[in-house]
Amino acid sequence: MLNFKNLLLFIILSTFSCAVSKKNTPSEKPTYKYLALGDSYTIGESVCSDCNYPKQLTDSLNTILKEKISVKIIAKTGWTTTDLLKAIAAENPSENYDLVTLLISVNNQYQGKPFSLYEKELPKLMDMAIDFAKGKKENVIVLSIPDYAFTPFGQKSGKSEKITSELIKYNAFAEKTADEKGVRFENITPITQQGLEKPALVASDGLHPSEVAYNMFVKMMLGDVLKILR
Repeated sequence: MLNFKNLLLFIILSTFSCAVSKKNTPSEKPTYKYLALGDSYTIGESVCSDCNYPKQLTDSLNTILKEKISVKIIAKTGWTTTDLLKAIAAENPSENYDLVTLLISVNNQYQGKPFSLYEKELPKLMDMAIDFAKGKKENVIVLSIPDYAFTPFGQKSGKSEKITSELIKYNAFAEKTADEKGVRFENITPITQQGLEKPALVASDGLHPSEVAYNMFVKMMLGDVLKILR
């Protein structure tokens, strides 16, 4: 059994050891939270689970910033603006994200939904994105809709010209709305319009962007994202 002197010495040494240990332990780095909203172009249909653009963007940020970045994706293949609004209501995301991206509406066009529905629901989604980004509109990035006319699927449809002309209308409204709300707009559509001359940009299903294409999205966005997080 320890006598009083030995017990006192033990307590002093233990206290000193703890103090040194805490002093030498690096402080926890802040964690950035990223929310990605969208459809198949966000979840990454036909590519690996870590190959979509939100995951690739997160990996790039982790490497560059050497910080811990968490990403939450609310997206599913086939979703329209209506579907995304319903999913957001069900998920009820918190309003403490440092970055929010939004890429939606190709299914509105593909499914022949009224354009007026898009005009009504896209602004709502942008407002929600701003709320999720702590009310900071500068922390939101809206991505343009990829042009699937420049894929084997689009070519086989026999409607490639119609697809492109309609998506031009959709993207013009998205850019105009983003500008009015003060959020960033990234036009990644030209990347996807190289899909026929550069097959590597198209996924194995002949319709969606490939891992390579998503990497190009990330490179285009990265500068703006770093401005947001630094």
